[in-house]
Amino acid sequence: MLVYNHSMPVFEEKRGELEHFETMMGVPRGRLAVTMDMITDAMALVGQHGVYCQSQRWPGKPVLDVQMVMKGLTDAKELIQSVMEELKSQPLASSS
Repeated sequence: MLVYNHSMPVFEEKRGELEHFETMMGVPRGRLAVTMDMITDAMALVGQHGVYCQSQRWPGKPVLDVQMVMKGLTDAKELIQSVMEELKSQPLASSS
């Protein structure tokens, strides 16, 4: 059984998901998978906020800060996906 850093609440809050994905994918990839899910959830919330906070300059587009947050989340997801692909090429035994 893995020992989690209990000073980090995310490990307690996400314990079930972490255990599930770490078992299926190994620790690094499992944690990254949970992180991807969390970023996807954040993107959905930011996207909903963008519907209500429209730019006055460009109707139909979210305000600039919402666009910047969404770009940052999208870029972070791309980086995480690239790390997951890199780890996928390594044997599972070395990643747990």
